[in-house]
Amino acid sequence: MFALVLLTMLPFVWFGMVVAISFIETPLKFRAPGMTHALGVGIGRIVFKVLNSVEAVVAAAILLTWILRPALVSLPAGLLLALAMAALALQVLVLRPSMAKRTKALSETALRHDGGAAVKAKVGTNTHIAYITSEALKVLALPVAGIMVVLAVAAR
Repeated sequence: MFALVLLTMLPFVWFGMVVAISFIETPLKFRAPGMTHALGVGIGRIVFKVLNSVEAVVAAAILLTWILRPALVSLPAGLLLALAMAALALQVLVLRPSMAKRTKALSETALRHDGGAAVKAKVGTNTHIAYITSEALKVLALPVAGIMVVLAVAAR
């Protein structure tokens, strides 16, 4: 029963974290009075590093539970969970490191040249767009996988 609780709860917890940070906090941060580009991207680097770390723990718990109780995860639910995990791996191993180099350079340049002037948030690179797309994939895959686990067990 505990495995079932984990396999239904954790995808929704993960979904909630991604929505709260990526699609609510991040865009709003740049609308705060006095927020500078340098400060915004600096905060973003820290927040997304921690978010991805917590996501990795949640993904590992899902994977371990799935391995221990494979009958609870249907093939479609498993594919969706694997998609979310692959998106996270892409972010952690490829996208975020690339973006961190760019945002660090932009922050340093902004501090030297604009005196901390406030700016609007903008999507700047294909890497950033790929990161947002991978976040959207997780937001779509995780709740559907959680629902599929519940429905599959209820159908037994």
